[in-house]
Amino acid sequence: MKRLILPFISLIILAACNNEKKHDGHNHDSKEVPKTQADSLMSDVMDGHDVGMAKYGRLKEVEKQISAAIDSVTKLPAKAQAAAAPYKEQLDAAGKDIRGAIVAMDTWMQEFNMDSAADNVEQRIKYLTDEKLKVGKVKEAILGSLQKADSLFKAKL
Repeated sequence: MKRLILPFISLIILAACNNEKKHDGHNHDSKEVPKTQADSLMSDVMDGHDVGMAKYGRLKEVEKQISAAIDSVTKLPAKAQAAAAPYKEQLDAAGKDIRGAIVAMDTWMQEFNMDSAADNVEQRIKYLTDEKLKVGKVKEAILGSLQKADSLFKAKL
C-alpha cells in the first residue's frame, strides 16, 4: 500500500504543474493580450515557468542517465577507467549542471509569489521585472544543462 501512495502523490503533483489551462488558480495560457505592463510581465514570467516545467521531467531522467553512466565507468577495469577519465569528468560536470538547474527551478517556484504587491502597481512591476530575470536564468540553466548533457551522450554513441 505504501508503495502505491508515493507514485500517486507524484503523479498528482506533476499533473497539477503540467495543467496547461490553470496554475495556482490563475489562467495564464489564454491568448488574451495583456492589458497592463504588470500583466505583460506576469505573462512573461509564466512563459518562463512553463518552459522550465515542460523540461523538468527530462531533467530528472537525464540526471538518472548521467548517474548510471558514471556508475558504468567506475565499474570498468582500471585501464579502461583511465581512458574514460575525461568522459567521466564531463559527466560529473553535466550532472552538476543538471542538479543545479533542478535546484534553481525548485527554489524559484518556492520563492515566487504570484500575488506580490498586487495593490501597488510600481512595486508589482519591479517585482515581476526581477522575477522575469530570475525565471529567465532558471530557464537558461535548464535548457543549457539539457543541451550539454544531450550533446555529451550523442558524442559518446
